[in-house]
Amino acid sequence: MIVQAEDKKYYTPEEYLDFEVNSEERHEYINGEIVLMTGGMPNHNRIAGNFYAALNFALKRQPYDVFFTDQRLWIPRKRIYTYPDVMVVQGELQFQEGRRDTITNPLIIAEVLSDSTRNYDKDAKFSAYRTIPTFQEYLLIEQYSMHVEQFFKTDNKRWTFAEYDDADETISLNSISFQITLADIYDKVEFEVIESSED
Repeated sequence: MIVQAEDKKYYTPEEYLDFEVNSEERHEYINGEIVLMTGGMPNHNRIAGNFYAALNFALKRQPYDVFFTDQRLWIPRKRIYTYPDVMVVQGELQFQEGRRDTITNPLIIAEVLSDSTRNYDKDAKFSAYRTIPTFQEYLLIEQYSMHVEQFFKTDNKRWTFAEYDDADETISLNSISFQITLADIYDKVEFEVIESSED
């Protein structure tokens, strides 16, 4: 099966899963459409890796699982399969019925923003994540500059927003006991310098 942008065929979740488990590339499934996921740039991978490593170390021997890029998530109310950059699950993993490779109960999700995914991650994807009963906290981490947006649930359908843009600032997660500075999230990240020419 070759999936192309102009291909308007709609697939069932079962057809997607049959295709995906045999594919060398990763794809999202969005309400019937199969969408190829592009590979991450080095900064994207550094940022996601730094955040994952710090979380995984901090939560060792605690009742949490931390996942990095390749763990598939099913969002039934929106009919979406996706691969968040970093996910934290509290307690036992809940799997999609009949599967052992697709989870349904993240507590925290972090996405590293790219030009091609920024709007989707901030809008439609966040809206989809909010339909997950266990989901409590969302971080959007910019890869082209030092900037993090944090959303955490304070009540039913109520979310609080905070943002950070200084290397010395510390992000404190609301859902778990964990803190990290922006300097640690952006360790070894090299931002491109855009030179302006003057006449």
